[in-house]
Amino acid sequence: MSVHNENIKKVTARHLSKMKAEGEKIAMTTAYDFSMATLIDGAGIDVILVGDSASNVMAGNGSTLPITVEQMIYHAQCVVRAVKRAHVVVDMPFGSYQISTELGVANAVRIIKESGADSLKIEGGEEYINVIKQIVNAGIPVMGHLGLMPQSINKYGSYAIRAKEDKEAEKLMSDAKLLEEAGCYAIVLEKIPATLAKRVAESVNIPIIGIGAGHEVDGQVLVMQDMLGITQNFSPKFVRKYANIGETITNAMQAYISDVKDSSFPNEDEEY
Repeated sequence: MSVHNENIKKVTARHLSKMKAEGEKIAMTTAYDFSMATLIDGAGIDVILVGDSASNVMAGNGSTLPITVEQMIYHAQCVVRAVKRAHVVVDMPFGSYQISTELGVANAVRIIKESGADSLKIEGGEEYINVIKQIVNAGIPVMGHLGLMPQSINKYGSYAIRAKEDKEAEKLMSDAKLLEEAGCYAIVLEKIPATLAKRVAESVNIPIIGIGAGHEVDGQVLVMQDMLGITQNFSPKFVRKYANIGETITNAMQAYISDVKDSSFPNEDEEY
């Protein structure tokens, strides 16, 4: 069974829109380095997100806030070098677009120009519509992000589910329509009620990609380290673990250490 459309040589924003129209779900995950991106792209993933989650899973920070534009460009360059088919979208990190429209556009152009990525992802709705419009006008495709927005963690105070109350839910609905009108080609909805996510997906014509937002949206995204069991001691309800690579790595390392310690590695066949 084919897991992706063999006819698509390179997934574009236009392809993703067509997938929604035809009812084909969009599969999306993260990558931050050449080796993993090569494997993920080769498996047939539709979209690779070079997420600011690199701040957590690659750099060991407690939030996405510390990662810089320069670091995002580095990770994106590594991924882009590996990818042949998937659409590569890069997170604009905290501080890169919140200060002013001019700075946001300048950083957007820099990230695309230096990384070679296909598009950018920006958190927020009405508050950042002007900068999103200007980035789109500059010829850069933009994916929106609503619901739980990790760059706003200090405002929220926790990573709890968002938009449970009517007021916040209605703002999210309004923001989704504003993002579509501003030219966003897709929107990520993170950690919101499934019924609300369904309403959003039905109310806009652009793809809605969920993470902890139920199954009645147009696609799903998970952080690669979470779904492969590399991340330890982190198992939110919405993460399905498709492998336990963390345990595999630990076992392999322990076997290697043992072989080195008892001089069974290298053996005669492994010597020159």
